[in-house]
Parts: sequence; C-alpha cells; structure tokens
Amino acid sequence: MAKTSNNNSALLILTLALLLIFAISESRSVLPRRLAKASVPTCDMVTGVSSGDTCFSIAQSFALSADEFNSINPNVNCATLFVGQWLCVVGSA
Repeated sequence: MAKTSNNNSALLILTLALLLIFAISESRSVLPRRLAKASVPTCDMVTGVSSGDTCFSIAQSFALSADEFNSINPNVNCATLFVGQWLCVVGSA
C-alpha cells in the first residue's frame, strides 16, 4: 500500500512540475523582442536547380533582380548550389 502512495505522490509532483514549466514557457518568449518580430520570407513558387544553373541564371529566368532573389532565398549559398536543390522564385521578403 505504501508503494502505491509513493507512486501517486511522485505522479502528482511530476504533473505539477510539468504544469508549472508549461505555464512559465507560455508566459514569456524565449527570443529577444527584436528577433521575435523579424519578418520571415514567404515563398509561393520554387524551382529545382539543374546542372549548370547558377543563382544569376535562375534569377534571370524568373525576371528577378539579384536583391529580390537574395531576399527570398536568405539562406542560400550561391557558391555551393547542387542539382535538385529547391530555390524560391516567387515570394516576398
């Protein structure tokens, strides 16, 4: 009987601890305010990189300036493109 009581107490403590953790995490952001409000680019259409493609040639194919292309593909390293990589060609920054 004592073992069941200990298990119930441990379960109650664990439940309360999880509720407390959840309440604290919901009450404040873990990101600084300037990062929490940062805009994230949206992408409405992608294209796959083919052999011989460059960021410049793909941007030209979709009538994008270099700045437009880079703003909708912020994490792309144009020096290391690979065949099959998805790039955003229609979107907003």
